[in-house]
Amino acid sequence: MYESKQPYFYGTGRRKHSVARVRVYQGTGKVTINGRDIDDYFGLETLKLIVRQPLALTNNEANFDIVCTVAGGGVTGQAGAIRHGLSRALLQFNAELRPELKKAGFLTRDPRMKERKKYGLKAARRAPQFSKR
Repeated sequence: MYESKQPYFYGTGRRKHSVARVRVYQGTGKVTINGRDIDDYFGLETLKLIVRQPLALTNNEANFDIVCTVAGGGVTGQAGAIRHGLSRALLQFNAELRPELKKAGFLTRDPRMKERKKYGLKAARRAPQFSKR
């Protein structure tokens, strides 16, 4: 589909346990995720909206084709990772987009992760049931 000779802009995005590698080509606005169309990959409209937010903010919906590989985590984390990677790739295209992308919070890596399980507990904070007698 896209030859390796064709120039592109690249960005890596992460959220929770998801990692997205995003390539942005000059094109017509087609979004491909793991070899599938965005409509096939994400069922919910909100997730599709999240992925396209950086393009909508910078008025580039019809100027670029997005090809990304995403792995790990759930669908919401993957959508957030793609948005993060897409924002970074758009910065490579035009560094002047930085203030508006930063203001919208698309360049900030979401630091919230699953808390680890601790010994003596059943989960991260869930303690065994207490019995007084």
